[in-house]
Amino acid sequence: MLALDRIIDAARAAPRSIVLPEGADPRVAAGARRAVREGIARPILLGPPGEVLAALDGDARGIAIEDPATSPRLSSYAEELHLLRHAKGMDLAAACRRIREPLAFAAMMVRQGHADGTVGGAVATTAETVRAALQIIGLAPGARIVSSFFLMILCEDHHIQKGAYVFSDCGLVIDPDAAELADIARAAAHSYTAMTGLMPKVAMLSFSTNGSARHQRVDKVVEAVRLVRQAEPGLVIEGELQFDAAFVAAVGAAKAPGSLIRGDANVFIFPNLDAANIGYKIAQRIGGARAIGPVLQGLAKPANDLSRGCSEDDVFHMIALTCAQAARTLAAPAPGEGAQVWQKSPSAEGLGQQHPG
Repeated sequence: MLALDRIIDAARAAPRSIVLPEGADPRVAAGARRAVREGIARPILLGPPGEVLAALDGDARGIAIEDPATSPRLSSYAEELHLLRHAKGMDLAAACRRIREPLAFAAMMVRQGHADGTVGGAVATTAETVRAALQIIGLAPGARIVSSFFLMILCEDHHIQKGAYVFSDCGLVIDPDAAELADIARAAAHSYTAMTGLMPKVAMLSFSTNGSARHQRVDKVVEAVRLVRQAEPGLVIEGELQFDAAFVAAVGAAKAPGSLIRGDANVFIFPNLDAANIGYKIAQRIGGARAIGPVLQGLAKPANDLSRGCSEDDVFHMIALTCAQAARTLAAPAPGEGAQVWQKSPSAEGLGQQHPG
């Protein structure tokens, strides 16, 4: 778990303020306490103080507790929400009601700079979590959609190729068109750099490699590659590629001899949600990879979603990843501005793949 350990170490070096809207959930409280013990974050738990303290077993050291229903920020937050949503028909009274909801309150804390990121979804659905983030935090500059990724950790005991990889989009966008697929690829590349500090190498996946099959689904992937290259000529991206050609050097040399990636991709973009969701679960359940996510991307500031079946460990690791996002911008650059982004961080040695030899 070297890659994940280094992400946690990076969070410890610069702890961030992370707000957790479901503060009375025992798993969330336990994950927050661990984040304090390990020095990776300054958690803020939302909810009635008595209920949050009970979930914390009475130990709130290093943790701030805030109740949206009685917060002194309530009035200013409601006014800001009204300004954001009045064009959609939200009056001030409705904004006052909405901002009392923990997910909305947490998102507004992040928008207003009172927290660096938010992690929810232990109780709320993904739709509720994403809706609050999208409506209140909003899209990052240059982004047109919110998508997601899983950070896939290949463990030392199970794989020749080890380290951290990004799979996207495994959680949100069901059947992206070429432009949306290009946006997902750009966001995922930035996410990889934010998580690891390393240069992304993006493989746009398909059932075809370099024209080995003809189909409109292949055409979509090829067009997405063209759009990404047009927007960010400095980004290493190849496609369409079958997974083995993107991951195994010998197969890449045989199927795509002119490829820049040569079996060394670290960001894998799936053509639709069917393929992505199935793919990450096969890697997790059969391949033994550690899957952390879904992590949201394309937002102006970090807001992430937990599974309702999450554990204390899941909460802790998502806090760490959210700190990593907050430490580096994830905004997609405007066309022509991407080349300078893809530089290896000297402080991030060893975060990516560690190939033998």
